[in-house]
Amino acid sequence: MNQLQMQKGRPKNGTGRTDTELRVYDFLDQLEIEYERIDHEAVETMEDCIEIDQALAPAVVCKNLFLTNSKEDHYYLLMMLGDKKFRSSEVAGQIGSTRLSFASAERMKEYLDIRPGSVSVMGLINDTGRRVKLLVDEDLLAHELLGCHPCVNTSSLRLKTGDVLEQFVPATGHDYVVVHIGKAGDL
Repeated sequence: MNQLQMQKGRPKNGTGRTDTELRVYDFLDQLEIEYERIDHEAVETMEDCIEIDQALAPAVVCKNLFLTNSKEDHYYLLMMLGDKKFRSSEVAGQIGSTRLSFASAERMKEYLDIRPGSVSVMGLINDTGRRVKLLVDEDLLAHELLGCHPCVNTSSLRLKTGDVLEQFVPATGHDYVVVHIGKAGDL
């Protein structure tokens, strides 16, 4: 990747940006939430994000998973630390759900207006029907700053965790449930 440069706030020019990405900046600006932004090449996996994670430090970059129950009638967005492993039974038991699995790209697009590789808490602005429940790894709460995509995987944001959970999430009409996700090897 080229030299990553942190920018304060939204891009000066919206050319080449998606409507979904620009809606994120509009929403954050309307709430007067401060954020920093890095533009970069498209990334698809947590491994692709290593250099971006370093540039966003000291923010912790979340792994975001779009999940559904076995009947596919409940949908969840799970924000967790990137170095943890998702175990369906661990999370499902805490929220009183049947087994959880990855939801389809079609539902992700329909509910959050994002595609795989761009999953982020920012997508909740597009869930006007409130069909997606936000689940937050309790260990994220210990971090002052978090990193996430603005609904595209060609930019990353650094924001205060408190601003995201206490201002942004409620402004979307959502709330969140804190879940415990053990570290690898914990059983």
